[in-house]
Amino acid sequence: MNDQKRSGEREALQGAEGGADRQWLVAGSHGERGAGSFVRRSLAGRARLWIAICIVALAVGGWLVLRTSGPAVDETWLKMQERGSWRVGMDPSFPPFETLDAEGAPIGYDVDLAREIAATWGLEAEIVAIGYDSLLDALLVDRVDAVISAFPYNARMTKDVHYSPPYFEAGVRLVVGVDAAFEGIGDLDGGTVAVEWGSRGDAIARRLQREGAGYTRLPFASSEEAVEALASGGSDALLIDGVTLRLAQGEGKQIRAVGAVLDEDPYVIAVSIKAPKLQSALLQALATLEEAGQLGMLEERWFGPVAEGEE
Repeated sequence: MNDQKRSGEREALQGAEGGADRQWLVAGSHGERGAGSFVRRSLAGRARLWIAICIVALAVGGWLVLRTSGPAVDETWLKMQERGSWRVGMDPSFPPFETLDAEGAPIGYDVDLAREIAATWGLEAEIVAIGYDSLLDALLVDRVDAVISAFPYNARMTKDVHYSPPYFEAGVRLVVGVDAAFEGIGDLDGGTVAVEWGSRGDAIARRLQREGAGYTRLPFASSEEAVEALASGGSDALLIDGVTLRLAQGEGKQIRAVGAVLDEDPYVIAVSIKAPKLQSALLQALATLEEAGQLGMLEERWFGPVAEGEE
């Protein structure tokens, strides 16, 4: 079918060309003056066509240049300035990051972080309570300007969402007592490692054993029991997530993380990919808070102090 179509197109083109040749011969039969008149009309028509094409091309090209290289307008940032507030979506059901106090007001690490960031811009943080599964939808339909809710980085959403640098690492860590000499998995051959049964730490412990780690895995029914096993000397080490680690340290457990994060789970701030000014302002605000030590103070406020010797 396609070959027949192409054949028909070629025949039509040849017919058109033949018609043009015949027209040229007829014009020539009227003498040179007639031929010259035809050529001038033909050239003039082509010139007008090309001029029209060039005008359209320049107009389209200019529009494309302005669209691609011109200054981007950040409607989110402009609306924030008009309102005097930064709308931040969060699910207030995950203390100490976000929860509600006795009067129903939002409190927590993320709440204070949002307020600190907004203050660097001379704005108020407007906390919008949203169910966790609906946070990104709320951002994408402009119900909120950002999401701060112990929210993990998701590479699959980077076409629509811009993520800030991490402000908290919740990934799995190898944890030992503050006075222990262990500094890595390799130091634990013949030792014991406590885990919460079925947790990410448990899965990593099993994988490391399959890869040749020489420790004995000690599963417990809860993270609290696993932490207590390490704190009481019932195990040599522990594999737990960063949130559980900081909560245990805040309760006074003399434990510390060693080595690199074994399973990264960074908490980030999500904003629209169409908000370049907000993205750059957010990056600068986090850098300013970090340099001033305010991020560390926020963490200590909501988790408690870190035991001496923690890296």
